[in-house]
Amino acid sequence: MTVAHRFSAFLGKLLLTQPQKTDGTTKHRGIRTCLNAHYYGTKLSSANSLLIGSWGKSTQIRPPRDIDILFILPNSVYERYQLRPGNKQSQILQEVKTVVAYTYPNTSLRGDGQVVLVGFGSYAVEVLPAFLLTNNQFWICDTHGGGTYKKADPYAEIAHVKISNDNTNENTRHLIRMMKRWQDYCNVPIKSFLIELTGIEFLESWEYRDKSTVYYDWMIRDYLNFLKGKANGYLWVPGTYEMLFLGNSWLSRADTAYARACKACKFESDDMPYSAGSEWQKIFGPDIPTG
Repeated sequence: MTVAHRFSAFLGKLLLTQPQKTDGTTKHRGIRTCLNAHYYGTKLSSANSLLIGSWGKSTQIRPPRDIDILFILPNSVYERYQLRPGNKQSQILQEVKTVVAYTYPNTSLRGDGQVVLVGFGSYAVEVLPAFLLTNNQFWICDTHGGGTYKKADPYAEIAHVKISNDNTNENTRHLIRMMKRWQDYCNVPIKSFLIELTGIEFLESWEYRDKSTVYYDWMIRDYLNFLKGKANGYLWVPGTYEMLFLGNSWLSRADTAYARACKACKFESDDMPYSAGSEWQKIFGPDIPTG
């Protein structure tokens, strides 16, 4: 098995199946429809909302994870809650939760920090209530510390992935998906958003960024080495330029994965595909073939 065949097969295993896509679409459209009916008097399934997170950026993997929705609340809701005492943001989340509960009375619901979590069996849908600002950014509700509004720019985040993906022969989304599998399989305590941002930053300067799957063994190895160098560093969120701290709780797992990737790359170059595959499976699990 060549490197190209191995990683092409691996990527195919990461994609959602058609039934999983259909199920997820049914779930998020149902939530968006019920919120639109309550707040805007329309039953459109896509109005006043957008998919964010992996579904908005086309970086989903299987098995299915959460689906993230940003729902734009009318300004009248903001004005109504400005007149109330206490944690306004928590109260807004509770209202949105109550609205969803009218349509889904038997579904687990809870407000959690910035989102309303709708716990369907196959998917959890996370609803992020937001208010649209004049600069096309949003205020989102943060219930922590007595409640506050926090700026978010999902359009900039989505564009950040798309632009990188267009400039790298689709390698950006492929890298993000593969490293999410590592995150899952090796129980790596790093957020998917940090994988996304570091992946894009890595590919900006990687000399083979626009090459095919033939180079994916090197891409994994070199990304892991790059990631290790980001320990205790900072990243900036597109659009809002919020500074995020990476910490180092994931570093030991990145060290281990890098060492295994180096061995796998050597086995690939020495025409020892089964030995290489065994090392890759220690990073990604059985979805990547051994030979």
